[in-house]
Amino acid sequence: MRSLNKHLVLAIASMGIFVEALDIAIVNLALPKIEADLGLTNDSGYKIQSIYILIYGSFLILGGKLSDYLGRKTIFMAGCTIFLLTSLGAGLTHTLHHLILFRALQGLGAALLMPAAFSIVNYYFSEPHERGKAMGIFGSFAATGSAGGVSVGGIIANYWGWPWVFLINVPILLVILVIAYIYLEKDVKTAAKLPDLPAAIALVLGMLCLSKITEGNYLIISIIVLSVSAWFLYYRLNTQADPLLDLRVLLLSSLRKGTLLFFLLGVLFTGYLFLMSFLVQQNFGFTAAQSGFLMMPFNIISMLLGRFGLPALSKRFSPKKIAMGGAVAMLAGALSLVLAVQIHSLAFLLAGGAWIAGIGMTLCYTGYTVIAMEHVPSEHLGIAASLINTAYFVGGGIGLPLISIFMSHGSAALDSRPLWLLCIVAGFSIARLLYRKRARIKGNISRI
Repeated sequence: MRSLNKHLVLAIASMGIFVEALDIAIVNLALPKIEADLGLTNDSGYKIQSIYILIYGSFLILGGKLSDYLGRKTIFMAGCTIFLLTSLGAGLTHTLHHLILFRALQGLGAALLMPAAFSIVNYYFSEPHERGKAMGIFGSFAATGSAGGVSVGGIIANYWGWPWVFLINVPILLVILVIAYIYLEKDVKTAAKLPDLPAAIALVLGMLCLSKITEGNYLIISIIVLSVSAWFLYYRLNTQADPLLDLRVLLLSSLRKGTLLFFLLGVLFTGYLFLMSFLVQQNFGFTAAQSGFLMMPFNIISMLLGRFGLPALSKRFSPKKIAMGGAVAMLAGALSLVLAVQIHSLAFLLAGGAWIAGIGMTLCYTGYTVIAMEHVPSEHLGIAASLINTAYFVGGGIGLPLISIFMSHGSAALDSRPLWLLCIVAGFSIARLLYRKRARIKGNISRI
């Protein structure tokens, strides 16, 4: 069954990651309608997104360990089931507190789904070249979901109502669950015992407190809890026979650098998704549906690039050059958005979206993944995947509160200050890649 159905299995895993990536982006253009319906303000609406991203990022490492302990199929289906039920709950609720609760639980479901999906792909595609090609397809689904949600969210919110940005997940996940149940092989546990739950709790508490520090709420308490959690986590990682995270993995230079790049990508792209929804509707006066149609070309560009462009580029350029191209596209997009606000130009607004959502995200996600994972041993692939995705979503969870600080609270429009923050982050990403290349050149010269 493994050889006969592995491409169908790749489609199942890719659709799972597509749904969770789509869900982050699809809510953004619906936020103004959610805020109007629930009586929220601009500076509180971001919490609907922030809680999802933070819970997702905080539980990813535990999700990866549970995938090893209970089995990739079990955790994948559990994640899909939780995501399905909480999507249903979010679509049926009409209070802010319940919506935030369901978004938090959605993040938990996504944290189980993602590492299990990654593990499934790596299990069924074990040959290095075949695995690289499969991971490219897998990554392009994630990037396409992120880009596609920007346009789909506005259209759905306008014509069907904002609850459907959540309810649309239900039939898709039902199909994924049925196919996964039929075609995925029976689980075989690869971990010896249950993951270190006290360490996992300390990790989650630390990440949640980190977000509170960036928001400026409960600053002293957050710093104290963060410090205690970090100390306790470090103690558990160094004293347990089977730690939550094997610290030897962090000795891999490629994984450390890839993790930093994913953190910066999370800050930039999640901030872009949030800001773009307000720029299009409030600074430029488009409706949610008009905004969705306006950004539809970005989704098409991303899909075409992922389906046809990346395979061709991978044959001609190294993953590092692809990642560099994506980082340059991100910087160009951020600068275009700044100009769009300052001179009120729709052309620069569209150019920014095309560079970031259409090109940059697809190239960066795929290139950064290969950079991070290229030297990771096969027995650590699951936890390494959890690490880089944790970095991405923690970056997003921190970036949203930071960007909200720079928002114009006294008016509906946004100013350009948060966009300059995105430019700085994009520039730092490029500088990090250039430093990596320069260090490699120096190393080669020293060996001559």
